[in-house]
Amino acid sequence: MIDRKILRENPEVVIESCKRRGDDIDVMEMVALDKKERELKTKVEELRGERNRLSKECRTNPEAREQVKELKITLGALEHELNDVEASLTEKMGWLPNLIGDDVPDGSDEDSNEELRKVGEIPKFDFKVRDHQELGELLDIIDTKRGAKVAQSGFYYWKGKGAQLCNALFFWVQMELCKRNFTSFITPCAAKEKTLYGTGYLPFFADQTYSLENEDLALIGTSEQTLVGYHADEVLPKEQLPYCYTAFSPCFRTEAGSYGKESRGIFRVHQFHKVEQIVFCAPEDSPKMHQMCLENEEYLLQQLGIPYRVVNVCIGDMGAPGFKKFDIEAWFSAYNGYREVTSNTNLTEFQSRRLNVRYKSKDNERGYVHTISATAVTDRVAIAIIENNQQEDGTIIIPEVLRPFTGFDKIEPVK
Repeated sequence: MIDRKILRENPEVVIESCKRRGDDIDVMEMVALDKKERELKTKVEELRGERNRLSKECRTNPEAREQVKELKITLGALEHELNDVEASLTEKMGWLPNLIGDDVPDGSDEDSNEELRKVGEIPKFDFKVRDHQELGELLDIIDTKRGAKVAQSGFYYWKGKGAQLCNALFFWVQMELCKRNFTSFITPCAAKEKTLYGTGYLPFFADQTYSLENEDLALIGTSEQTLVGYHADEVLPKEQLPYCYTAFSPCFRTEAGSYGKESRGIFRVHQFHKVEQIVFCAPEDSPKMHQMCLENEEYLLQQLGIPYRVVNVCIGDMGAPGFKKFDIEAWFSAYNGYREVTSNTNLTEFQSRRLNVRYKSKDNERGYVHTISATAVTDRVAIAIIENNQQEDGTIIIPEVLRPFTGFDKIEPVK
């Protein structure tokens, strides 16, 4: 949620930001509602003061008693009107996207993302390359058929050495982040509507959410939701910022509308697993923290030997809560192209205003913290390892950094 002061004093900034996003939002209607809300609050407060003053005279002044009765009626109507205006403004403000960074590229989809750099050498093969689905079946390490049998399409099993590869990957990444002063968490796998709203997943991504029937809960789509919600309604000492958190969790998304080549195998699924980076920081530090998380992501992929490219995400490919976003796209040999494996977003104070996460310094400086949400790794990195490290007979070579945790250096076809 953006600062109402900006909406009030510089509505043209909000209008331009919405225009760049292609959002048809009536900003001036919100400006008018904000003005009306403030006027009604002033009237209500004045009438309450007058009512309280006259109430003290009621014992000795019959005329005061009549005035108090009339004031209660007038005040009740104004309070009802104020509640309606507040509810309408809150609902409309909830749909208002974050402001956009000046250097975010224009464009409606991922084709407009700005490539910043490519890193790593793309592997070359002198044999027909298999995709991770075919390799998973050949090596008996991915089972989508039984995943669909016990759940539905879009759920799957990692099995045997495939599961060991993923466990090693996720553990190694968490240890690397802990070396960089991240605090490790295991979070709830469900969150309240207030938490999902506060982090910006509601109302913007309601169709991607698995809600639990008859409960004020939904399965999390990312541990970002529970990690950012961790400090809701709290005041953090500015001198202790930044707070850097990481968590491994299963993530659940409906992936409504996904189909075709993009959905083959386990690249786009209903349940996946992720190690997340979350940062709470002072506003002036968020660009630096945004870059730090990107450096962490790049370091991890470099250590794993995965070629990738970094893109500055365009407006049309960035969610409503984002101010600026970097994606890393890893090379997938069977796909013969780059595909997204991490997202890294500076959300400025969008989430902290909705969740009321503030900071206070020893000098009594106050404000809302900025939050950074950045993927470290997901299962997609594991399938990039599988596709890029395949041998002609289907054997997969394990990256050296993971071998101490897997206990083996390759996965061979089942004999």
